[in-house]
Amino acid sequence: MSTETKKVWVVGHKNPDTDSICAAISYTYLKNQAKDAVYSAKRAGAVNEETRYVLDYFKAEEPELVTYAGTQIKDISIRRTAGVSSQISLKRAWELMKKLDVVTLPVVNRFGKVEGVIVTKDIATSYMDVLDNSVLSAARTQYKTIAETIDGEVYAGNEHAYFVRGKVVVATSNQEYLEESIKEDDLVILGDREEAQLQAIRCNASCIIIGGGLEVDEEVKNLAEKRDCVIITTPYDTFSIARLINQSMPIKQYMTRKGLVTFQIDDYVDDVKETMSRVRHRDFPVLNEKGNYVGMISRRNLMSMQKKQIILVDHNERSQAVDGIEEAEILEIIDHHRLGSLETMSPVYFRNQPLGCTSTIIYQMYQEKGVEIPKQIAGLLLSAIISDTLMFRSPTCTPLDKEVAEKLAELAEIEIEEHARNMFRAGSNFSDKTTEEIFYQDFKIFHTDDCDFGVAQISAMSREELDKLGEQLKPFLVQVLGEKKLDMVYVMLTDILAEASRLIYAGNDAGKVLAGAFRKREDEEGILLDGIVSRKKQLIPTLMNAMAERP
Repeated sequence: MSTETKKVWVVGHKNPDTDSICAAISYTYLKNQAKDAVYSAKRAGAVNEETRYVLDYFKAEEPELVTYAGTQIKDISIRRTAGVSSQISLKRAWELMKKLDVVTLPVVNRFGKVEGVIVTKDIATSYMDVLDNSVLSAARTQYKTIAETIDGEVYAGNEHAYFVRGKVVVATSNQEYLEESIKEDDLVILGDREEAQLQAIRCNASCIIIGGGLEVDEEVKNLAEKRDCVIITTPYDTFSIARLINQSMPIKQYMTRKGLVTFQIDDYVDDVKETMSRVRHRDFPVLNEKGNYVGMISRRNLMSMQKKQIILVDHNERSQAVDGIEEAEILEIIDHHRLGSLETMSPVYFRNQPLGCTSTIIYQMYQEKGVEIPKQIAGLLLSAIISDTLMFRSPTCTPLDKEVAEKLAELAEIEIEEHARNMFRAGSNFSDKTTEEIFYQDFKIFHTDDCDFGVAQISAMSREELDKLGEQLKPFLVQVLGEKKLDMVYVMLTDILAEASRLIYAGNDAGKVLAGAFRKREDEEGILLDGIVSRKKQLIPTLMNAMAERP
């Protein structure tokens, strides 16, 4: 794939937060300044209310949702073989196959819809039908096409008419036998005998083909015009005419219509491979989102497929990445979390710094590359830092995060505390959300050697509101355990102003592990942890240490 058409996704983690979305948009803008590829910001989950407020405030477009990073047909260089009409002749189809070096031609109507395919085997089958002398009329073959197939010329009659009744007769017999062998509407192949030509026309033949390149007598032409008989002249001899004439039939007579296997341009290669393994065809039509034909794909095309190229921001855990990440080519990772479980096939640019927010790292990269930060991007980066550091209250916040935020606030012309309050207030509005939407708006899965557990975090500026959410969410946790196949699940209900979190939980030993980790008494209603507001820095490391020490 050339650099002009190279496409790269920039995407954050599943259940994205404000940093994940804003980092993707901001890093995409920075990368596109290099003009070495087309970079696109994506999201791997629904946008939460806090992030939506930020995007609306700064008039930033919401990134496109992607749910799978596997290679699709549109990532492959498919064969752009033009579709052909079902009316072209077998001979023309064969010539096209040789010219294009293909064994399959797609048959497409004038609206771009696939009607069938014609393959070399179908053309071979037509040769086997040479003993059937009525197949040419059964195929409703146009006289003009017959003439073209035998390098002939329509000398009399309507070349646009069709041979629709009768059989093909080779007039090599004597005069008496001709009267018996030629029936009304037959197509008669004959030579230079003028009397035989006239006799065929008198027998009401629909068409006579005269071989040898001979001139047609005026009497024959006049009688043909009078009897509405088509005359075709050709330089070929009678044997060659008889051998070639079946090639004039339209391909619709022999093309494959039933059981046609097609693929959509957005189909994933893994699914395509599975289908191809069950169907013994060489080539398959590809359709666009409107169902129109766009090209052909074969097993050979799959060998040269281009994997999705992706830059990950704000995560480096496989469980948090968009599904199918193992099928993609990861180019870069920009993150501020602990090292996770992602593996890459080749070396990548990996930037990981112990800061409170990925967007702080991206700000540094703008400075390093000397790229001016637009007002909109400054607002997005600032919002991400405010969100991830809980307006500098989180222990993950560093002096650099705060310093960068203040510089960005100047560029964005934003008053930090007022903007933060509006963001958190928008994020605390759960009235129109389902229990599932509330839980999954910021949920991550973690792994230890013998335990898989998940942690959701919900922040608000009111303890009363958080307590109501806890009652609403608690029954849902058991469902999460089963759906995600987890051993334990926790929810951090974080009071931003009080700088404390109450944790509710489900799963075997979930309460015991949490209580032991923070030296608290186990409580089925939840455990209050003063000063704990950071999932990344305060909760996860402590939980993992406690799990590792379990007997």
